[in-house]
Amino acid sequence: MAIPSPLAESCMRRALELARLGMGKVEPNPAVGAVIVDDAGNLISEGWHKEFGGPHAEIHALNAAGKAANGATLFVTLEPCCHFGKTPPCSKAVIAAGIRRVYVATVDPAHYVDGGGIAELRAAGIEVEVGLLQSEALRLIAPFIQLTKHRRPWFHAKWAMTLDGKIATRSGHSQWISNEKSRAVVHQLRGVMDGILVGIETVLADDPALTARPAGPRTATRIVLDSNARLPLDSQVVRTAAETPVIVVTSETAPLLRRQRLRDAGVDVLVFDPDSTGHPDISVLALELAGRRMTNVLIEGGSRVLGSFFDARLIDEVHAFIAPKLVGGDLASTAISGFGLERIPDQATLDQMITEILDDNIYIHGRLNDGSKSDTPKFP
Repeated sequence: MAIPSPLAESCMRRALELARLGMGKVEPNPAVGAVIVDDAGNLISEGWHKEFGGPHAEIHALNAAGKAANGATLFVTLEPCCHFGKTPPCSKAVIAAGIRRVYVATVDPAHYVDGGGIAELRAAGIEVEVGLLQSEALRLIAPFIQLTKHRRPWFHAKWAMTLDGKIATRSGHSQWISNEKSRAVVHQLRGVMDGILVGIETVLADDPALTARPAGPRTATRIVLDSNARLPLDSQVVRTAAETPVIVVTSETAPLLRRQRLRDAGVDVLVFDPDSTGHPDISVLALELAGRRMTNVLIEGGSRVLGSFFDARLIDEVHAFIAPKLVGGDLASTAISGFGLERIPDQATLDQMITEILDDNIYIHGRLNDGSKSDTPKFP
């Protein structure tokens, strides 16, 4: 007997809640949650993917259920895997446990699964329903989709600005626009990122450490766009390169001696051909970071860096902090420079925007509603 629709939706929502507990801990894997119930919809067990390389959500739930899994219904936010990776296939464990029915929120878009797990379950006589709360599940794994299908990280753009839209004064002064609560949120963001990216001008102006304080579940690699390898050897990022990785992205025009000194200091120096602006090609950089399995990268650069990513349509998510301060001035920096758009968009740029009040700051975050940034797998 199938679970009634309202109850089934409630079970899947719980699975999505559980999946979110793994965000920042499981990448480059997707965050996944699982719930097992009996025919009346009573909870038997639940689980989520807790760490990269560890058991998947289904395995945690099956282990907690024990023999009670026989004949039960499994709700899982992502199709059970059917391949050997860091762990054995979940599809085979589901079959062996005697699960009778499986609700899958969305198909796994990775080429090594892509409906294969569902096919295995059905071949074993298990009823499988696909698509319950699919949009929420796809939103949850959007960075994973970006990495596996488009071979680039999910780029988060972050900036703090005054009420008149300035991120720095005409002299370049930018500390501190946001308040302590806003800065605490930024540190939380840093703690779940694989990379934190800035331009050399930000390092020269502020000498930031670009680390999460307190530390989060991930240690982000610091990435500096630096065409001429000007990164000072006594900067915080270089002095701490042995503890926290640093990548400098430069070009062939950068002096060989500067590049070598950075390498000698423990910095990973990448030399890319320039794009049409004379700077290292960020599209090539995105491909390189994907090759290193970086799923989420936070862009904390100035207006030129943010503008280059915006113009290249590489920004996926925005985190903007607005302070009740006024700076003024034609020469004061705005958040995003570059070429920009010719017309005001007809619709809001951010999708499912969330606004939070952090004392006297406003925190606005959401995802760019570019239709090319989401893939909806077909139901098998």
